[in-house]
Parts: sequence; structure tokens; C-alpha cells
Amino acid sequence: LKCITSLNADPAVHGFIVQLPLDSNKPINTEKITNAVAPEMDVDGLSSINAGKLSRGDLGDCFIPCTPKGCMELIRQTGVQVAGKRAVVIGRSKIVGAPMHDLLLWNNATVTTCHSKTSTLAEEVGKADILVVAAGKAEMIKGEWIKPGAIVIDCGINHVPDSTKASGKRVVGDVAYSSAKEKASFITPVPGGVGPMTVAMLMQSTVESAQRFLEKFQPGKWTIQYNQLTLKMPVPSDIEISKSCMLKPIDQVAKEVGLFADEVELYGQTKAKVQLSVLKRLQNQPDGKYVVVTGITPTPLGEGKSTTTVGLVQALGAHLHQNVFACVRQPSQGPTFGIKGGAAGGGYCQVVPMEEFNLHLTGDIHAITAANNLVAAAIDARMFHELTQSDQALYNRLVPSVNGVRKFSDIQIRRLQKLGINKTDPMAFTKEEVNAFVRLDIDPGTITWQRVLDTNDRFLRKITIGQSVTEKGFSRTAQFDITVSSEIMAVLALADGLDDMKKRFGRMVVASSKKGQPVTVDDLGVTGALAVLMKDAVKPNLMQTLEGTPVFVHAGPFANIAHGNSSVLADKIALKLVGKDGFVVTEAGFGADIGMEKFFNIKCRYSGLRPHVVVLVATVRALKMHGGGPAVTAGVPLPKEYTEENLQLVAKGCSNLNKQIQNARMFGVPVVVAVNAFKTDTKAELALVVQHAKEAGAFDAVECTHWAEGGKGALALAQAVQRASQAPSNFRFLYNVELPVLDKIRLIAQQVYGAKDVELLPEAEEKIALYTKQGFGNLPICMAKTHLSLSHDPEQKGAPTGFVLPIRDIRASVGAGFLYPLVGTV
Repeated sequence: LKCITSLNADPAVHGFIVQLPLDSNKPINTEKITNAVAPEMDVDGLSSINAGKLSRGDLGDCFIPCTPKGCMELIRQTGVQVAGKRAVVIGRSKIVGAPMHDLLLWNNATVTTCHSKTSTLAEEVGKADILVVAAGKAEMIKGEWIKPGAIVIDCGINHVPDSTKASGKRVVGDVAYSSAKEKASFITPVPGGVGPMTVAMLMQSTVESAQRFLEKFQPGKWTIQYNQLTLKMPVPSDIEISKSCMLKPIDQVAKEVGLFADEVELYGQTKAKVQLSVLKRLQNQPDGKYVVVTGITPTPLGEGKSTTTVGLVQALGAHLHQNVFACVRQPSQGPTFGIKGGAAGGGYCQVVPMEEFNLHLTGDIHAITAANNLVAAAIDARMFHELTQSDQALYNRLVPSVNGVRKFSDIQIRRLQKLGINKTDPMAFTKEEVNAFVRLDIDPGTITWQRVLDTNDRFLRKITIGQSVTEKGFSRTAQFDITVSSEIMAVLALADGLDDMKKRFGRMVVASSKKGQPVTVDDLGVTGALAVLMKDAVKPNLMQTLEGTPVFVHAGPFANIAHGNSSVLADKIALKLVGKDGFVVTEAGFGADIGMEKFFNIKCRYSGLRPHVVVLVATVRALKMHGGGPAVTAGVPLPKEYTEENLQLVAKGCSNLNKQIQNARMFGVPVVVAVNAFKTDTKAELALVVQHAKEAGAFDAVECTHWAEGGKGALALAQAVQRASQAPSNFRFLYNVELPVLDKIRLIAQQVYGAKDVELLPEAEEKIALYTKQGFGNLPICMAKTHLSLSHDPEQKGAPTGFVLPIRDIRASVGAGFLYPLVGTV
């Protein structure tokens, strides 16, 4: 059944049969097996659906079983008209007799079916102008019964004793051939009659199946059902809209976008995980167009990047009928339960169901929590045991004797190679080698790995651990971070498969030894355990938008201490599924100076993918703030400057828009500005932003009303993105990773932020020296900076220049593959 399901879903297969009888020592339900074959691929014509269509006379919309079809072809080749003739069928099997009766009947013969209970068999045979025999009994039909001139089709295959044959038997049909051929005008021999014609009909049905497929199939085009929105004014709350939507079953969404049943793991009716094997299956499929959605420097309220992402894909899919995927981050529960709320978009542009999206989803963040805290526990346990045990006791624990044999694991051999020890026999180690192997000698003051929780619990931000009496006084100060800030999340987002993720886990640096050497997860020996905990989390999560377009929700790294983009794997799978004419729209966190810059310089560097279009989201509200408007605070009513027309504020604030357009164009990618319209915006204000954007070098700029209208409100944006995707895109990185760390930081500060220069505080200088010495100097840079200003000061709006950017510290996410400088003085 699993094999049949896989073949049903394979567009490269146009027909297949299950060989009967089923060969098994245990009974198998033949009906269940034959009915599992998709009717459109059932070239044997044995499924109940095809049988039902045949019995109803729908001959042009079904597959006819091959033996009856072959019999009809043989009858046709005699030149005798079937219509009006008296036909007799002997046998009523589902494979031959019953469908043969239906086929003759719908070809306008008068048909009688005889079987084992027919008492006047000879009499009935004598009336037949056309006789088809499929009873399975050797030579049961006698020649003298047959009407002179009748057409006789013998479907029987029987073995009878024959001493003249080497095998001791010969094959005969259900008709006594030698006597019957004297009476019949046409008769099929056995063997060599119906059998070869059955095979020929099977081939013909397979060709017909391929032809039918090609008539319906448009290369690269999905057959997808979109949902019609019922728009209401005023726009209801997000949760009301989400709850009112009739969702498609997620397995239907998967099938619509070309995923096979065995490539999808269902998590209920509304979400699923997708197997990474899809990438191998589609490796020769060309990628689609790659679009990144970013924004100007936002207000604390956000400017609608997620909403615009969803609106754009709904417009491209449901309204322009393009293959399109959205790829978005999974939100943390911390912001969801805090001021920010959810991240599923809003209004009529949402990933649904929004409560599933915003909460547990498929448990990826919980897996990261478990994996991260396993590493944290391993660090403290290792330090404790090293402080309380001898070298030999540690060695006995790390390389235990099993049935008298000691053996190093693969991960331990990697550690030995790192130490320059080439021995593999645990019994041959010197005391010095044992000491080097068992002692990581972690300097507690250098530990960078913290425990995490997916809840914004401020009282865990600084804690003291090890206060139990069992820890013998080995306590230290530590902290809890939010789960999405874990390096494991960043690794998940940048890995291109399970093996790559495991290698990155092994490279993660958790501390330094007292000699200044990096201590890794591989050194702790828990890399395999992390991979096991994360084996399902590495698979992207499939959901849908309100209008029924597909969405991958996968990974949610922070956009400051990490790169703030959804996973490379989700993008890669989506680009294959949409095909060369389709679109993948992914979102980069915060403003273009942060999320987009990291998308280009970090994500694209590791993925090898090249973007075609940048969509830059701008709002009148944010531009007024950059023009000198009063502070905007979540939960507080907007000042009148934001609710009344003020063209002067908008024009002044466009300095930020201009700078962010320049930032995108710096990477060689065309920019389309999406002006996300709010109900308080005036036509003059919106028109002014569009004009400024075009003058600043945007490929196009359009007003969008998708929050209130769904995909329809982003139609102009979608058309602009289509045009921009055809424009030349000469993507380039901002810097070469081989440059010194300080030079890379300075390039980002000056080129992207507009800084005059950078200033390294003493701790940052020390870290550059340390990381360069440890071999991490060639990693990309991931600036941890406020998202509320192009500078390090959230109060500096617009496009400030001439400032010096302070770097207070630098940290390393070696497994993820970047260094992250901490910008600012606090």
C-alpha cells in the first residue's frame, strides 16, 4: 500500500498495475489493494471507480480492464458489427466476465452472462453470434454447441496432461478448439490469442493515461484551490478572521504543491512537516524567483513586514495564479505573550490557524530548549567531575570497559585528533595523554553558553546555580535567555541538512579552557545527542495563508544577536517546488540595515542562493517619526501628528527610506517599495512616499491595502515584483570574509549605517585578538544593534551621519558561522 501511495503521487508515472494473484503466505485483501491505485493511473481498470464507470457506460472517462478490451479489439478486427448481435459471456469474474458483459452491452449487443449455475449452457451457447469464454475450465465448451459462423473468443488458460510434451502437460483454453474451429467463422487460439492482445491493450491504456495527463498538465503549474475571502468593514480582529476561515486539509495543500504523501508528516489537520528527501528528488528542477521582504527603520509598533509578505504571496498565488511560497520565521512565545503579540501577519493577510502558528506549532522551539539545556547541563557536570575526580576515574567514566573491552567513540576520536593524539587503543595511553583527553579545564569566567526558556521570565535573567548540597559548593552566576536566542536556533536556520546541522553543533564553542583554547560541543561529547533531539525540528513546517497559498514556517533566530531569517532549508525546498517561473517570498527581521544586510551577507553566503528582488516596506507613520514626530509607544494612543495629514514630516522622514533603498541597491538587487497604507494615511501622504521612493532609485513603488483587502490589496505590488524579477540582478556581497574582523565591522558601519567610523572598547579589542588567534577571524559579521535607528542610539531617527559606532564586545557563534559584535555602550 505504501508503494502504491508513492506511485500515485509521482507525476513521472502515468500508469501501473498490481500483478495478480498476490503472492503471499498470508492472505491479502485484493480488493483493498486494487482500489488503492489512483483511478487515473489504474491502467488495468480493476478499481471500483473504473468498474463503476464502465457499468454506467462512461467508456470515455475510465480505464477498461485489458483482457475485455483486447477481446473487443479482436472482435472489431473481424469486421463484424457488434451492434444488434446476440452475445454470450461465460464467466462473471471482476477481471474478465463482468466487464466483458458491460463492454458488449454498451457497444449495443444483446448480452447474456452464463456461469456455473446456468442449467441450459449448451442452449445459450448455441444462440451466440459472439461468444466470449472466461470460465477457467479446460475445454468445457464443445464445438457442436457453437452456432455456425459465430465469433469465438477464448480467454481460458488451463493445463492438461500430455505425455508427448517434455513438461508432461500442455496449455488449452476453455473451448474445445479442434471441433469449435469447424463451426466458428473466427476463433482465438490458446496460447497466442487473447494473451498477447491483453498485453498490447495494457500498453495502449498506459499511453492513453499519459495523453490524458498531458492534456490537463501545464508544466510547472500547480493545480491549487484558493480560498475566497469575505471581506468585512471595519476589519474584525485577527483571531476572528482566522477562526472564520475554512482551511484546506494540510495534506491537500501538500499534494497541490507537488509533495508526495510519504514526504509529508501530518501534525493534525492544519500543519505538517516536510521530509528533506524532497531536495534530492527535485535536485534537477530549476529554482524559482527569490524575493526578500524587509523594511525601513520601524517604530516600536512594527510596519507590517509579515503582513506584506503574506499579502504579496496571496496576490501572486490566488490572484495572478503563480506558483508561490512564503517562508517565514516561527515566533517565540515570549513576544507572543508580551506586548508585541503574534507574528502570523494581520487582518486579511495571515498564516492560519494563527493560534497554532504562534504557540507550540510542531514543537521545534521546545526541541531547541531541550538541546540547549542539555549542553548547559553537560558544561556544569563536566566542570564538577573534573574538580572532584582523578584522571583515571574520569577516563574510566568516559571510556568504560564493556565486556572487558574499551573503545573510543567517533566523537572521542575527533577530540584525540584535535589534541594531536593518533592512538586509538585506550589501553595504550600514557598518563599525560589520559590527562589531556579527560580534562577540558573550562575557565568558568569564559562560559558563553546559557540556559534558555521560551518564556519572557525576567526574574531568571541572572541566577545563581549549584546551590544544592550535592554540588559541594561549586556554585556560579549564570542566566536564562529566551530560546530563540540560542545558537542552536541559528544553526537550525543556516544548516542545509541533518548532517550539516550535526557538524555545526559539534563546532559550537561554549567556553575557553584556562589555556585559552576553545571548548566545543564535540569536546563535551554531546553532539550526537543534540542531533537526535533536533532530528525532526530540521524539517520545515507546512501551513497555509487565509487565501490557501502554501507557507513554510521554520526557525526563528533573533534579528540582532543572530541573523533574523527563516531557514535555508525551507527556502531551498520552496524554490524547487515552485519551479523556474514561480516565486519564493521570505522575510528578513527588523529594518533593511539589520535583517536584509544579514540575509545577504550571512544567509545567502551559506545557502548559495541569489535573490532577485527586495521588497522594502514603508509606512507614513514610521516616516513621520523619522521626520521628527513624537515618540510612538505600544499600547498608547498615537499623537495627532500621526493621525492628521502632515506632508512636511513625511518628506523629512523620507531620508530613512532613501538610505534603506540605497542599502538594498548596494547589493545589486532591484528594490520595490511597498507603502503599507493605514486608515489614518491621506492620499497625498501616500503619493508623496511613492514619489520619493522612485526618485531615490527604487525600481517601483506602490501603495498597498492588503491588511484590509487580502491579496487583492497587494495586486499592484505583486505585478511590480513580477516586473522587477525580470530586471537585471547583479548580486554581490558587501565584504570578503578574509578581511580582518575590524575591517568587516567598519564596512558595515560606514556603508550600511552611515557611520563615520567605529570605536572598539577594550573588551571588544581583546575578543578580536582571541577569535583571530583561535581561527574564527574569517567568519561573517552579525551586528547586534538596535533596530529603532540606523545608528546605535535608538533616539537618532532619519538617516544620521558622522557618528562613531561603539563596539562594546564581540561574541562568537562558531557553529552557526558568524561573529556578533555588541553595538553600543550598554
